[in-house]
Amino acid sequence: MMVSYQQENELAVITINNPPVNALSHGVRQGVFDAIAKAQADDSKAIVLLCEGRTFVAGADISEFGKPMQEPSLAQVNAALESSSKPVIAAIHGTALGGGFELALSCHYRCAVESAAVGLPEVNLGLLPGAGGTQRVPRLIGLKAALDMITSGQKIGAVKATELGLIDRVLDGELKPAAMAYARELLANGAPLRRIRDMSVPADGLNEQALENYRQQLNKRKRGQEAPQKIVDCIAAAAGRTFDEGLAFERERFAECIASEQSAALRHIFFAERSAAKIQGIGKAVQPRAISKVGIIGAGTMGGGIAMVFANAGIPVTLLDLNEEGLERGLALIAKNYGITVSKGKLSEQEAAARQARISGSTDYESLADADLVIEAVFESMDVKRQVFSKLDEVCKPGAILATNTSYLDVNDIAATTSRPQDVIGLHFFSPANVMRLLEVVRADKTADDVLATAMALGKRIGKVAVLAGVCYGFIGNRMLRQYGREAQLCMIEGASPEQIDGVLTRFGMAMGPLAVGDLAGLDIGYKARESLTEEQKGDPRTYCIADALVEQGRLGQKTGAGYYRYDPQTRARSSDPEVLKIIKEQAAKHGVHQRKLSDEEILDRHLLALINEGFRILEEGIAQRSSDIDVVYVYGYGFPSYRGGPMFHAAQRGLKNVYESILKLQEQTGEAHWSPAPLLAQLVSEGKSLQDWESSKN
Repeated sequence: MMVSYQQENELAVITINNPPVNALSHGVRQGVFDAIAKAQADDSKAIVLLCEGRTFVAGADISEFGKPMQEPSLAQVNAALESSSKPVIAAIHGTALGGGFELALSCHYRCAVESAAVGLPEVNLGLLPGAGGTQRVPRLIGLKAALDMITSGQKIGAVKATELGLIDRVLDGELKPAAMAYARELLANGAPLRRIRDMSVPADGLNEQALENYRQQLNKRKRGQEAPQKIVDCIAAAAGRTFDEGLAFERERFAECIASEQSAALRHIFFAERSAAKIQGIGKAVQPRAISKVGIIGAGTMGGGIAMVFANAGIPVTLLDLNEEGLERGLALIAKNYGITVSKGKLSEQEAAARQARISGSTDYESLADADLVIEAVFESMDVKRQVFSKLDEVCKPGAILATNTSYLDVNDIAATTSRPQDVIGLHFFSPANVMRLLEVVRADKTADDVLATAMALGKRIGKVAVLAGVCYGFIGNRMLRQYGREAQLCMIEGASPEQIDGVLTRFGMAMGPLAVGDLAGLDIGYKARESLTEEQKGDPRTYCIADALVEQGRLGQKTGAGYYRYDPQTRARSSDPEVLKIIKEQAAKHGVHQRKLSDEEILDRHLLALINEGFRILEEGIAQRSSDIDVVYVYGYGFPSYRGGPMFHAAQRGLKNVYESILKLQEQTGEAHWSPAPLLAQLVSEGKSLQDWESSKN
């Protein structure tokens, strides 16, 4: 039974038990609705609402989204709670999120254990609270605090929530007895039925102009997203309309959100992130290895960032660099990074010191002898990496996992350097490693199942989104990035300016345009990498000649004040540079390219189709387990807008036939071999199947 009801002397107790997170499925809604009606008819004097298991109601049942609503709706349940003739007290532990917190807000009083948290995170799914959240929260805490809470979607701890006025009492001791004691205290004091619907919104100085300023700030923070602005509309309605009018307005905006492509995309990413953690073909019997000590080789930016990731998760780290000077520089950078975090108020000095203390430095490989996991983060050279792994093979204990942070190189070749290829894996962190959430876990041919299971579990432990990839040049993300980068270079040499290309892609929602990213990373990185390649390996000179010409003129990007753009030395503010257009024209003439005006639509199409086409190849080759994994890689590692759902979701929304025909058209127009449609895409279109059909037939 999902909801139980019992009377304990003068108190009625309604208990929800719908593991794992007590989601508000139809059974829960019906159970609470019936229990409230029952309580009105018996001789109980107050009602306590609580949950079994590890949490209060942590949200709606997302699996019911898109299906016909079975009554009672959450709004009807909330109305029944609020109109109860007896006081209803919500007793919160774990998290009360989304619909779960809206349920609690409909009660007359809220109490919580100190470790509890509350929040309305619907904005993260392209939605807004649809059962009174945008109307009740402003009445409790004012417009500004409500805007901050609901547009950010962040959780608020019980103590802070009590200070704000969202919770009435932080409980000491065990949840149920403490909540019952609080309910009896309320009865003894003759506490009124405190219905939030009857409250007026407190004045907090948020006038029309202040609201408009808030909208503009929100546009910068949540660029391109629809739900945050609709949340502002609803909270403004709370101030200007009656409660019932506000509820109706909120419901209309919620219906618009749930029918939107943005919400469909964000819900796709929500589920895709959870699917990515599952390794196909490995059962639950495979247990991860214990990881309690980690070694990292290379104290550069990447190695230091990875060290911080483990230290932040409470795991001791030995950071090794063979050069004492390099080690000191790396440790100093880590100290500086923690200092910046403290100065921003995101970390206490004590916690920063504790994290930093978990990182020790060494110049001796023997210090890694007792490490459970060693991650190599040295220069991207196969010879250097082979030397490192040969040494690790000598010093590391049996069963230690040896990981490479390579971005492109063959993990099988690296594993072959050791006598234990089953213990070798790729762990590709993204820069800056202590900020970026993606972790590509690269499975080599001989990687053991328990090593894979360890890597995926470890990813979660250190706060990363881990995605499994197979071995190929660039794995999932960088292999696709090459095609995307190719189109940026070709569009430029054909006549588009850097500003036009970057503008098109940032308006689509990319975090940065490809050329601005190049300037940020440094154009010399690609230049140096190409120096060791043959002409054949370098490929079409039109795809790198402009970048090389810029480097040869000392324009390496932001670090030299000039790349595709010019940069202000103080502010790093970017501006266009006529000199770059001149270099582009010279390279076009040199390579026989006739320049023309490119439309924004063509630029966007070429970049997206390049990603999608390569994604289909990756999927067909088994480099990615599932199409949604590719979306997770691109959203979390490459700044693809989450509200677009990722390249493969975008392809499905657009229609595979449309995608296929658009690629064929580009092939006909350009005669370029790289616009040959991926065989899997062609097959699905000819068979009239979707990606979902194909993936279902494989499983």
